[in-house]
Amino acid sequence: MSRIGNLPIALPAKVDVTIAGDEITVKGPLGSLSRRVAAGVTVEKSGESIVCKASSPEAGALHGTTRALLANMVRGVSQGFEKKLSLVGVGFRAQASGDKVSLSLGFSHPVVHVLPKGVKAETPVQTDIVIKGIDKQQVGQVAAEIRAYRPPEPYKGKGVRYADERVVLKETKKK
Repeated sequence: MSRIGNLPIALPAKVDVTIAGDEITVKGPLGSLSRRVAAGVTVEKSGESIVCKASSPEAGALHGTTRALLANMVRGVSQGFEKKLSLVGVGFRAQASGDKVSLSLGFSHPVVHVLPKGVKAETPVQTDIVIKGIDKQQVGQVAAEIRAYRPPEPYKGKGVRYADERVVLKETKKK
């Protein structure tokens, strides 16, 4: 049985939760998110918290996952999520404008990444990108797609990396 699934999710003051069958909608100051709950897991709102319960031992596998997804939805609509990327390399630059991020990554052409709806990008410095949104999965996916254009290479460490990522450099080949 999941111990994480048994923990209640505290609701902040401006967050409203609507439960309609197996569909849960969370509304907050930053927006709203909705998700279907897996079969066998029931969600109940009691006061200023949400509680997940597994109805059968087979549903116990999804019990903690459902609770974590709901907790991320509550945090997303109240605080939001952000991922920071850093560009390391001579001439590597990023420019965010509207729903596009233009990247200069040493290719013969600039790479333009179109952001999905609900995700915003900022470039406080030319070598830093901050991706923000209310959906944790979507923010992480956009960050991974931008990083995939030029992941850090193991010899000099050049490329796009997460701000907290440590790249272990290999030693060059000796003659």
